[in-house]
Amino acid sequence: MKVYIKTATQISMQQPLSEEWMTAPVEHTEPYVRSLDPNFRDWLNPLESRRMGKIMRRALVTAQKVMHDSGVQQPDAVITGTGLGCIENTELFLDQLCREGEEMLKPTYFMQSTHNTISSLISIHDHLHGYNTTYSHKSVSFDSAFLDAYTQLLLGDIHTALVTGNDEMTPTYFSILQRAGYVGQPGQVAAGEASVAMMLTTDPTDALCEVEEVRMSVKDLQLPSSPVDLLVLGTNGVPQNDSLYQKVAQQLPEVETFEYKRLFGESYTVSGIGVYAAAHLIGKGRANRILFVNHSDNLDVTYITLKKL
Repeated sequence: MKVYIKTATQISMQQPLSEEWMTAPVEHTEPYVRSLDPNFRDWLNPLESRRMGKIMRRALVTAQKVMHDSGVQQPDAVITGTGLGCIENTELFLDQLCREGEEMLKPTYFMQSTHNTISSLISIHDHLHGYNTTYSHKSVSFDSAFLDAYTQLLLGDIHTALVTGNDEMTPTYFSILQRAGYVGQPGQVAAGEASVAMMLTTDPTDALCEVEEVRMSVKDLQLPSSPVDLLVLGTNGVPQNDSLYQKVAQQLPEVETFEYKRLFGESYTVSGIGVYAAAHLIGKGRANRILFVNHSDNLDVTYITLKKL
């Protein structure tokens, strides 16, 4: 059994639901950039969406576009990766709790503050009754979701999987992470937000690329043996983060690199944007085989190899 990425889309600091970043990228110089949102009314009922937080609207819109473009309206699985979940609603709930005590709290903020709200919302909205789960593992949250889908597809347990990655960055949380040295440092890429969705299938028809290998391990710098002509790396300008990617690049000095965070910023699930970008680079004929590398805290390392059909 082989696995393919049928379609993929994104909402980020680049033009939403678009691959314009390949020819006319949006340049940002600020240390913190929120996503450029599409017109949600084009995709969602205003009465239905007005009580949703932005991250849930983005997740629904990217999922709707991928299901529409792929022709798969009832995927066998919905699998989501998120580092922070619905952090904006979490902040609103806690702020209301601090200001008004435990009485007269609005339940909506609490109901929409958990991490698995996003994946559940997609299934409820589109009446999907199959496998549904959420992974929250910091910077490898999306990677974990992608590996789950890939494994089940290889085993033949499912034939289609909607894989999404969603994170938002509020001003409050940005200031906390900035003080901790995680984002907003001199020379570092902008902190951003990411909503990405892709349809994985066992059907190669009109697919962007084939998923040749997915591997997650602990401190393993042994690269896949297949030759590649492009490295997609998550360098962000912070030496502690970039050192592992530099070691990978040193092992393949003749291979060109693509640093996707310089276009899409830093967030917990921006690795999903990296896989999305790699798939479209192959789909547009920019490369034949791509090795995507990601890590969390120089400990958990992900290798994903994509190749041209």
